[in-house]
Amino acid sequence: MTIFEELKRRGLLAQLTDEEEIKELINAGKATFYIGFDPTADSLHVGHFMALCLMKRLQMAGNKPIVLIGGGTAMIGDPSGKTDMRKMMTKETINHNVECFKKQMSHFIDFSDDKAIIVNNGDWLLDLNYVDVLRDVGACFSVNKMLTFECYKQRMERGLTFLEFNYMIMQSYDFYRLFQDYGCNMQFGGDDQWANMLGGTELIRKKLGKDAYAMTITLLLNSEGKKMGKTEKGAVWLDPEKTSPYEFYQYWRNVGDADVIKCLKMLTFVPIEEIEEMEKHMEGAEYNKAKELLAYELTKLVHGKEEADKADAAAKAIFAGGGNSDDMPSTTIAAADLTDGKIGILTLLVKCGLCPSNGEARRLVTQNGIAVNGEKFTDPKGLVDLSEPVVIKKGKKIFHKAIAE
Repeated sequence: MTIFEELKRRGLLAQLTDEEEIKELINAGKATFYIGFDPTADSLHVGHFMALCLMKRLQMAGNKPIVLIGGGTAMIGDPSGKTDMRKMMTKETINHNVECFKKQMSHFIDFSDDKAIIVNNGDWLLDLNYVDVLRDVGACFSVNKMLTFECYKQRMERGLTFLEFNYMIMQSYDFYRLFQDYGCNMQFGGDDQWANMLGGTELIRKKLGKDAYAMTITLLLNSEGKKMGKTEKGAVWLDPEKTSPYEFYQYWRNVGDADVIKCLKMLTFVPIEEIEEMEKHMEGAEYNKAKELLAYELTKLVHGKEEADKADAAAKAIFAGGGNSDDMPSTTIAAADLTDGKIGILTLLVKCGLCPSNGEARRLVTQNGIAVNGEKFTDPKGLVDLSEPVVIKKGKKIFHKAIAE
């Protein structure tokens, strides 16, 4: 099976500029391709996961990845999929985030012996002369055409700044520079990047008279059409200090039945034939087996086999007997929040990140959705004694330990 066929069977392909040319290049291992990552935080998150896995797959097939860190574009902010303008970041913050990204990416991509490289677009974007950009690059873009793209149309009513309007031009210029400086002939990205990527292929064609290619991968959406990778506590991070290996494992262990096969296909390196065979017999307990496989494989990929084994063992021990575990996610409650060593159940649930608000916490408690140390907790005015650590169970699958300071 060729790499292109595998990507197709895994449901990863979305839009392609030239299917036959792209197929030929990546199957022959002749693609030098790039994916861009804007360093808007000090850790990668699940939203980056698809791109990292795609890079790994393509590299394993002999193609050369270029990781483009957006040290320059992060100064502007991509309006794609955003309803509001991003918060401006300082150069110092961006540089710190860039270093964090590099460290995490080495878990996925082999950077030895020039098999892959990391480039920061701040190296060229931050030194550009404004008038030169207007003359050399701006003249290649039609404002009328740019305004037909969804990434701009959806922002027109709420307001689109001229700053953000330039993002497509900056990303297109990245592709142009990478094509010239590194022989980069292909760009991959999420399906919401299609317009920006087309801008790059057009700029290369207009300025250099040569062909370059673009391909988008399917966005990771759940069965309700929402982006995956968010919890009530926020994003699911790849940094173990932000999202513990156990919490990471639990996130994937708790995906919906309708999403587990899709996630196995798109994100794991379990052979596609094995997943397709599983798909034929998905019912009852088979869903749980598939979720355990998904959680284990992804935790191993991000955090290593040892952490995946620990998270798997901890989850099975907790599910079997509701027992305590050192690997369970936990929250330390400040002494100032306690009265005689006790705290209200609603406050506790919010502080542990198990509920976003007191109202949601009250609903869960009154509807028998919460247990403390194995006992149902149904009184929304009730207090929890934290003189000893307690284990809170939310629903059937989520466990969390609360410890007094």
